[in-house]
Amino acid sequence: MKLSNLVAGLFLVLGLAVTADAQWINLPLPGTPRTRDGKPNLSAPAPRASDSHPDLSGLWISSRRFTNPKGRGLEHFMPAGSKVPMLPAAEKFYAEVTGNGRYDAADPSERCLPDGIPNHMLPIPIKIVQTPGLVLTLFEEFYVFRQIFTDGRTLPVDPQPAWFGYSVAHWEKDTLVVDSAGFNDKTYLDGEGLPHSENLRITERYRRPDFGHLVVDFTFTDPAYYERPWTATIPFDLMPDTELMEHFCENEKDLGQIIRK
Repeated sequence: MKLSNLVAGLFLVLGLAVTADAQWINLPLPGTPRTRDGKPNLSAPAPRASDSHPDLSGLWISSRRFTNPKGRGLEHFMPAGSKVPMLPAAEKFYAEVTGNGRYDAADPSERCLPDGIPNHMLPIPIKIVQTPGLVLTLFEEFYVFRQIFTDGRTLPVDPQPAWFGYSVAHWEKDTLVVDSAGFNDKTYLDGEGLPHSENLRITERYRRPDFGHLVVDFTFTDPAYYERPWTATIPFDLMPDTELMEHFCENEKDLGQIIRK
C-alpha cells in the first residue's frame, strides 16, 4: 500500500482528533539514538548543529497533552499558586469570552484561522527545522508555518500586524533566545481566552536538555492588558519515529457548524 493511501485510510478511520496517537505513522527515522531493544533513547544527549549549538530540530508536542489534554491555559504552566497578572481590561475581556462556558465560539481556529503564539503550539504537534540563519516551526494544525530568523537581522520597526508576528533570535550559550513583535490582536495567548494587544512582545528561551525533551520559557509583555511581564514554562516531548500529518480546515463547513451551535 502506498504511504499516501495509508495516510488517507488513517484519516478516514480516525478523523482529525489529536488525542488518537495512532493517527501518526510509525516510521523509524535515521539519526535517532536507540536503546539495545531498538527503542528511541530519549535520554541520550541532545544533538548538536554544525555551529556546535544544540539542534532543536524534531517533532514535538506539549507534555501537558498527555497529562491534561484540556490544560491549554497558560496558568497550568506557571509556578503553583501563580496567577496571570491581568489588568481590568484583560479581566473584562476574559470574563466576556468565557462567560457562556464556550470561549471557542470566538477562537480563531474555529474559523480556520491560526491561533497565534503560543496557543497554536498547544496541544498540536509542531515540527522544528533548524538551519543556519533560520529556524522554522511547522504546525500540524492547518499546515501553517512560522519563521524565526537567526541571521542577525533586527525586528521591523513598523510591521504589518501578523498572526504569528515577526521573530528574530540569537544564542546565549545553549539557549536560543527569540524576540517577537508585530502581532495582530485577533488571537488568544492560550486555549482559555487570554487576550493581547498589537503591542504584545514575547521573549522565548528554548532549551533542549536531552534528545527527547524541549523546554520553552515564554515571557509576555503587554502593558495594555497585563500589570507586568510574566512567564510561563512549557515542556515539550519528542515524538520519535513519526512525521506530521496533513491537517487542513474546511472553512465553510467549520464555520457553519459554529453558527448552528
